[in-house]
Amino acid sequence: MSLLSALSVSASGLTAQRTRAELLVENMANAETTRTPEGGPYRRQDAIFSSAPQSSPFSAEFQREMGSFSNGVEVADIYEDQRDPEKRFLPGHPDADPDGYVAFPRMNPAEDMADLISTSRGYHANVSAMSAVKDMIQKSIDLLK
Repeated sequence: MSLLSALSVSASGLTAQRTRAELLVENMANAETTRTPEGGPYRRQDAIFSSAPQSSPFSAEFQREMGSFSNGVEVADIYEDQRDPEKRFLPGHPDADPDGYVAFPRMNPAEDMADLISTSRGYHANVSAMSAVKDMIQKSIDLLK
């Protein structure tokens, strides 16, 4: 794997982790949302990752000649939670049903925070990998001077 391919793999990881972090923050922001344009309460979302071939425009020719291709990560799909919403007895709420219950999103703030910390660590690991590759490229250039 070339150094430019390693950068491409890490960049794909950064993009995927950013998407997941955005979804997690959106989930936490809508934890009390009882009405959406689609109707009903907000539904929790999460990113599903899959392996994806990566190629850098600078190293595509080299990879084709050497027959070595690298795999990165991509967001294959966005999963929307289909579980029944959590019902709370709030008879005065504008979204209460005839029995006085309001449908709230099924969220676990502790789980979402743990997922966000994990996503942040994955993002920072990709930044560290890119930094290490950048340092290797710089040292290679210095050797050629």
